[in-house]
Amino acid sequence: MDVKTGLFYLFAVVLLFAALRVITARSPVHAVLYLVLAFFQAAAIWILLKAEFLAIALVLVYVGAVMVLFLFVVMMIDINTETLRRGFWKHFPLAALIGAVVALEMSYVLLGGFRLAEEPRVPAVLGQVAVQASNTRDLGILLYTQYLYPLEIAAVILLVAIVAAIALTLRERKDSKFVSASDQIRVKAQDRLEIVKVQATLRAQAPAVAGTEQNPSMPKGGGA
Repeated sequence: MDVKTGLFYLFAVVLLFAALRVITARSPVHAVLYLVLAFFQAAAIWILLKAEFLAIALVLVYVGAVMVLFLFVVMMIDINTETLRRGFWKHFPLAALIGAVVALEMSYVLLGGFRLAEEPRVPAVLGQVAVQASNTRDLGILLYTQYLYPLEIAAVILLVAIVAAIALTLRERKDSKFVSASDQIRVKAQDRLEIVKVQATLRAQAPAVAGTEQNPSMPKGGGA
């Protein structure tokens, strides 16, 4: 067994272990971290298969963006794991049966590839062309020429999904003051200033002295 085969089995074993821990970990944060580890192992296997573009895309897109977002969401929300695990053993037999069927189907499909004793031989001319070619360049040419319209449709679908996610999670805060920019633009001068006619008020009179109220004829200075 050469080094490449040994690395493949090593990455495959770690990948299977990480995938198993994703569904068996009690903490959601630990499950997300194990999923990140599984993605890294899958990227390493892609590199062994000389598909470096897919490996880098897997790391940058899923590990660098999607899984980091999942990790922050799981850490911010309060998930009650006890309520989620109440029906685990109830649905476990059906889930195990479906998993076994999927595993048997994958084994049947991949069994022919495992039986190959040696790699298929490639002619010398095709081998030189394959060495000079670049997977990233070939994929870029295919994406932006032959598959340009499907790529644009996928981009539009992703944009719609992003806008829908923002619209569904957007909540207005009642404790904050919000001023609509469109209302400020459409405002007019007569709407800002209103002239109201107010009646004139009377001047307040000075309070009368108690003695003066009883004897109006008595001088203010008082005397004997």
